Amino acid sequence: MQSVADVMTTQLITVTKETSIRDLAQLFTTHRVGSIPVVDGSGALLGIVTETDLIGQDKSLHIPTVISLFDWVIYLESDKSFEKELKRVTGQTVGDIFSTEFRTVAPADPVSRAADIMTEQRVNAVPVVDGQKLVGIISRIDLIRTMNS
Repeated sequence: MQSVADVMTTQLITVTKETSIRDLAQLFTTHRVGSIPVVDGSGALLGIVTETDLIGQDKSLHIPTVISLFDWVIYLESDKSFEKELKRVTGQTVGDIFSTEFRTVAPADPVSRAADIMTEQRVNAVPVVDGQKLVGIISRIDLIRTMNS
């Protein structure tokens, strides 16, 4: 059985939270990848940013519905989610749009674990970490390549 270390990509393209949206778009088009890990200065994985996150900046902003009752304003939806959506749409850096909710695998994990995560979470790539440090990424194409060996 192959391990994640056998098929993962180790030549990584990464960004930091300070990377501009413009630079991020350039990385996506130049390297033809769909997701890029977000790391801190020591190489620890903070999150992941995808093409979908970037495209989300062009979507329409949904203004929450409110009811005014006497002197009160009652939000029918979460005002926190509106603030988060507003931050994403107007974001200038990766830190404004990246996701901190993600799953990872370890180099010693079986390839099937990565495949399970990709199908369950509907993601195209899964970061590979050793402790907190990013050491690789495994994508759908990496899994497809194992079918030819």
